[in-house]
Amino acid sequence: MLHRLTRFVTARETGILLALVLVVAVTTLVNPRFLFSGDGFRDLILSPSILLLVAVGQAIVIITRNVDLSVGSTLGLSAYLTGRVFIDAPWLPWPTVFLIGILFGGLLGLVNGALVSFAKVPSLVITLGTLYAFRGINVLWTGSDRINASDMPREFLALGTSSVAGIPYLTIIAVVVLLVAGWFLRTQRAGRELYAIGSDPAAAHLYGLKVTQRTLAAFIVCGALAGLAGVLYAARYGTVNSQAGYGWELDAVGAAVIGGVAIFGGSGTVWGAAIGAYLLLTISRALPVVGVPDFWQGAVVGILILGAIVLDRLLALRTAKRLTDVHAREQKTPSPKGVAS
Repeated sequence: MLHRLTRFVTARETGILLALVLVVAVTTLVNPRFLFSGDGFRDLILSPSILLLVAVGQAIVIITRNVDLSVGSTLGLSAYLTGRVFIDAPWLPWPTVFLIGILFGGLLGLVNGALVSFAKVPSLVITLGTLYAFRGINVLWTGSDRINASDMPREFLALGTSSVAGIPYLTIIAVVVLLVAGWFLRTQRAGRELYAIGSDPAAAHLYGLKVTQRTLAAFIVCGALAGLAGVLYAARYGTVNSQAGYGWELDAVGAAVIGGVAIFGGSGTVWGAAIGAYLLLTISRALPVVGVPDFWQGAVVGILILGAIVLDRLLALRTAKRLTDVHAREQKTPSPKGVAS
């Protein structure tokens, strides 16, 4: 029990969670309406829910020592596709749009994963290209048109505004996805192999791990979660145009990195990425409340990301030094008498 408590207190995610609590507490002291107004608490847990989904998928990819910069474009395409399905196929039951959005996002993730895994091109280059390609397709497809709330069923739109026992449906969906992803990465062999691949891809190959298949699967899951986020985006905002999802890729990477997912791969958790998503959007909501200009809002987020990367690097160097010292001590320790060295 004491060991678990120590691990929790010293975990990187705990520090991020405390930072989130501190931001909420300070902002509420400055303006109590931030948390205690009619929709204050509801907005606090609702607004980051869609970003949480994208950040969880991004974290899974980053753990494998890759990155997916196209998730914002995937979200935008999936959101517009959702509206088109309602317009062009109104006879379909509205729950089917979730399956369509997830499959569509997974397909776009498959494109990224295949190019990275089989063409052996760095994911940063590939997904930067698909970011613009997917966005261009979205602009071409959408044009000056947009999807309005009147084009979608009221039952579907209710997902973005309704709640049960005070908890928004979107938040419940996001938490369920988070629990499943966290369970998979922690307890399943395939999930643990993603960390091994991210720690040392060459060693993972030599050990016989299915590096190509696992990397491909990580990109598919990331795309599928971005597709799901696109469906929920349409439900939440009711209006979708060619700018949907613009800039979300940077927020997703930022949330994962701030949440302790090492940009160099091999470490971090989806729990940290989720807390990072909440911290990012909570800061964006809190700074205007305390009177901070828009410019400094972006600067604060940038400082957080840079600080997280520097901290990860320092921790990695510290760990490497500790392992080197342990190895050196073992080499100096004399062998017991009568036992061959």
